[in-house]
Amino acid sequence: MGNVKAICISEKKGTTKVPVDACRFATEHGIEGDAHAGPWHRQVSLLAHESIERMRAVFPAIEDGAFAENVVVEDVDLAALGIGDRLRLGRGVELEVTQIGKECHHGCVIREKTGDCIMPREGIFCRVVSGGELRCGDTVELAATTTDVR
Repeated sequence: MGNVKAICISEKKGTTKVPVDACRFATEHGIEGDAHAGPWHRQVSLLAHESIERMRAVFPAIEDGAFAENVVVEDVDLAALGIGDRLRLGRGVELEVTQIGKECHHGCVIREKTGDCIMPREGIFCRVVSGGELRCGDTVELAATTTDVR
């Protein structure tokens, strides 16, 4: 079982996000107050703490939210997840993986600041199946795999 290391939000897309202690996930919408929330398949993004730490070895000043990730998780093998897999965060938030990685857009602010953007290779994007409150330190566990939900 993993845990939530950081939660980050931003008011505008294409920018770094700012860490917050807690937030509310709205079902089929995303994180309240975040620019990526809405009726689409990339409502929430996740990135592994371990991936960010590898980048910090080269760029020590990188802060949580620098890659525009919403949730930083620790001890969760995001690379092992597939489309349709579900994660349970905290006491009720459930996310379904809808996309793995993404194309980095031209003029990426994150790439300009860090020299590399790991989100296109290591980011996981999800929709909110079940909303609720989430706090830093909450648990993260696999709720279902694609074979369970079909």
